Amino acid sequence: MRLVRGTGKVYLVGAGPGDPGLLTIKAVNLLKAADCVIYDYLVNPEILEYAAPHAEKIYVGKKGGGHSWKQDDINRLMIAKANENRLVVRLKGGDPFIFGRGGEEALALVEAGIGWEVVPGVTAGSSVASYAGIPVTHRGVSSSVTFVTGHETSDKSFSKVQWEYLAKGVDTLVFFMGVAKLSEISQQLIQYGRDHATPVAVVRWGTYNEQEVLIGDLSNIAAQIERAQVKAPALIIVGEVVRLREKLNWFTPSIATALAA
Repeated sequence: MRLVRGTGKVYLVGAGPGDPGLLTIKAVNLLKAADCVIYDYLVNPEILEYAAPHAEKIYVGKKGGGHSWKQDDINRLMIAKANENRLVVRLKGGDPFIFGRGGEEALALVEAGIGWEVVPGVTAGSSVASYAGIPVTHRGVSSSVTFVTGHETSDKSFSKVQWEYLAKGVDTLVFFMGVAKLSEISQQLIQYGRDHATPVAVVRWGTYNEQEVLIGDLSNIAAQIERAQVKAPALIIVGEVVRLREKLNWFTPSIATALAA
């Protein structure tokens, strides 16, 4: 990979779901070359060790319930660092263009006339499910999968989630950022025709040694999550593929014991 010095440029880099072994080679090379790394809450700290000692590291994490950076401020920071003729890595959990607001950041860079590239990362939508022993597609069980946000912005006057389609038209549903609204998600799916006995998996800190998995169904998963006090970050997987975990659960975290239904 050839890097041109002397002009500022921002690389929107996906850090993957957490396991450093899932980081791409291109991401590692960029971290080693970066003058500045601007990183999020969901980036595993071990990944930052690839950055050069001289690199400036700036945390701009967003975490519900606490102080966090506003998106406009992050955009301005990227532009400012690039204008210092720096090679900037904007390091984001998962994939920048899958519920990572990478598109918004790219548009801000375009409008500012800053050079940029996107480096896709391994998305949590499939990798976290895999580490829980759940293939999101499986012959004879699931021929379709949809990624859905479980946290729409508060400025929307109505939901853009098409619940009737999701309930009846998709085999496997993967919800990002939805733990706090799991009761509502379950109720909407049942209301629009999904069987209340449809299995559900909630995977917290997927791909980390601290990974926890809770299994239930649409009728009881919200209550289980409340009793277990499961908090974000967690991924929600809805569909018959969840039943495959019983035979395909290959990942055994060395610290936490996976929760059982």
